[in-house]
Amino acid sequence: MKNYSTILIFAAVLATAFASCKKSFLDEKPYSSYTPLTLTDSLGLEASAIGLYNLQTGILTYSSAQGWPSVWQVGTDVANATIQQQGIEVPYYNYSQLTATDGAASYIWGKYYALINNANSIIDNTENPATTKIGALGKKQVEAEAKFFRAYAYNNLATLFGGVPLIIHALSAPKTDFIRATLNDVNAQIVSDLTYASANLYELNAGNAKTNAQGKPVSRANKYMAMQLLAEVYLRMGKNDLAEQQAQAVINSGKFSLVKGRYGVRAGGAGDYYSDMFVYGNQRRSQGNTEAIWVLEQENSAVVVGGNVDNAQQRRVWGAAYYAVPGMLPCDSLGGRSIARLRLSNWVLYGLYPAGDMRNSQYSIKRQYYYNDPAFPALLGKPVPFAGADTAFRICPSTLKWGAFDPNDTFGYAMIKDFVMMRLGETYLLLAEAQVKQGKTTDAAAAINALRTRANAPQVTPDQMTLNFVLDERARELVGEENRRMTLMRTGTLVERALRLNGNDAVHPTSGLTAKNMLLPIPLTEIQLNKDAKLDQNPGY
Repeated sequence: MKNYSTILIFAAVLATAFASCKKSFLDEKPYSSYTPLTLTDSLGLEASAIGLYNLQTGILTYSSAQGWPSVWQVGTDVANATIQQQGIEVPYYNYSQLTATDGAASYIWGKYYALINNANSIIDNTENPATTKIGALGKKQVEAEAKFFRAYAYNNLATLFGGVPLIIHALSAPKTDFIRATLNDVNAQIVSDLTYASANLYELNAGNAKTNAQGKPVSRANKYMAMQLLAEVYLRMGKNDLAEQQAQAVINSGKFSLVKGRYGVRAGGAGDYYSDMFVYGNQRRSQGNTEAIWVLEQENSAVVVGGNVDNAQQRRVWGAAYYAVPGMLPCDSLGGRSIARLRLSNWVLYGLYPAGDMRNSQYSIKRQYYYNDPAFPALLGKPVPFAGADTAFRICPSTLKWGAFDPNDTFGYAMIKDFVMMRLGETYLLLAEAQVKQGKTTDAAAAINALRTRANAPQVTPDQMTLNFVLDERARELVGEENRRMTLMRTGTLVERALRLNGNDAVHPTSGLTAKNMLLPIPLTEIQLNKDAKLDQNPGY
């Protein structure tokens, strides 16, 4: 009887299954991974817009290759790899190894096109007349946000690769016939997107408000981000008068001012107002940073679930590995635990800063260390001597801009600081560059002197104003912050400056650098997968 019941149950299940099949119950409609999002209301568009910030943060915090931040610094004029190199950065100082199979070039290509495709999904939906569950103003603002990110991604791709495939709608099917657009066409799209963004993005309130004029967090895109990026784009295009106009508009907006006084969480402690900008808890506009134009805000994932993307390696890469010296303990004033995957170049350390320049103070570049471990009483408080290999990586002079001690992460694996993507100090440098390129050396000197006055550095004169001087000043002001490789590629100076100022490092000298390296190779996998059209490689690769 028991067996009979089992047979009946089995038969019933089969009957149900067959009936379901007849009714197409199991006939699933396959959706390609290319299927674009259908965004019909403000909540969906808002969530997708926030995803753009997540994608950009993921690019900066990539940790599977811990030398990722070094890719953009070593083999330029400001930094060298140490014996603690990780690997992904090797072709970026030993340029003979930079080929079409390079991992860093392939990674950045894929990530920026992912950012573009997500931005395109938002733009397509905001421009769709069927999207009616969000008002006209809301549509314009989220579209402007997406167009800013699309322009940002395309500008970086254009700087790194030259003319690239131009995609302005979300992909809805596999595509294997990409062709490279001309650089002029890519530039025209970038300018169009940023012009729209600067006209429609959020306005900022004055002061240190936590929201913009539309009630959104000030970490969201604002019109001045678009204007600053447009200034950089125009400089790359050689439209220096238009770049000057954009930079001046940001400076004259009244929304930002150079930091010239102590503030924030360390206001009463050791330090100076320049270094205050890089203290954890001081980086945001809402925290008193009056220079902040664009800050990608991060939260400690040990405190806020999902507050960070991946595990940022900037502190590990930029800081000194003093933890490996007996008698030294990680602490906040020394930047926490780092492993020194790069070292500031001798040019930066010994030839860049004039006497008295605040940007070279012990609170920004740590040059001398003292034993601080009570377990070593005979050493406590004494200076750590510079001797042997340690000077090349463990206790080499290091920037403290990325330093922060996190008691939740004493091993120092991940960095939890915000990413200051744009600040007013750089706006003055873009302005000076635009003016130098137009022969306006008196105006350029005034722009540079605004920064030098703040830094208590000697004033400059118009006859000192050249592009090389502006790039020197960018290093003084922005070392450790800017993507130095992209700056030198954008200005066409990578080869000359890297070889002249940083070609003879004792550990990993810059070698094999030639004119072809002014652009990166188009990833070979992209060329091979693009079977229905020819995706041309950059010359020399």
